[in-house]
Amino acid sequence: MTNNRSTKILVLCTGNSCRSQMAEGFLKSFDASLEVVSAGTEPSERVHPKAIQVMKEKGIDISNGYPKNVSEFLDEPFDYVITVCGGAKESCPMFAGEVKHRLHIGFDDPAEATGTEEYVLAEFKRIRDEIERDFLKFYLENIRNEQQG
Repeated sequence: MTNNRSTKILVLCTGNSCRSQMAEGFLKSFDASLEVVSAGTEPSERVHPKAIQVMKEKGIDISNGYPKNVSEFLDEPFDYVITVCGGAKESCPMFAGEVKHRLHIGFDDPAEATGTEEYVLAEFKRIRDEIERDFLKFYLENIRNEQQG
């Protein structure tokens, strides 16, 4: 089954400054035909500089990204809405728009890491690598299989 329109994915988080931005970057790197956006329920002022730094190490530039409010996308239908919040302190937001598949792939928030510069950077790298692993698995099992259908 070949469809003429690309798969549309919303990655949803609270601040839209780290995890959802990294997931958006990885998904776009896996398949340029995907329509991927990320958003938050309480968007931060900017994408976290360490998220930009650790993604550059993977050859993915997310420096032009900016946190967006999920309300911008409520009128748009999505094939997948994926929440990425993970900590017990966070409640995952719900997306009220039209969605075919809702998934949760949770991660710790690297922006919450405290300690030495080395430790905080290591946390960003750990979360980045978990996001890459889990979103590649999602992509291979869901999107690529659908496309090959």
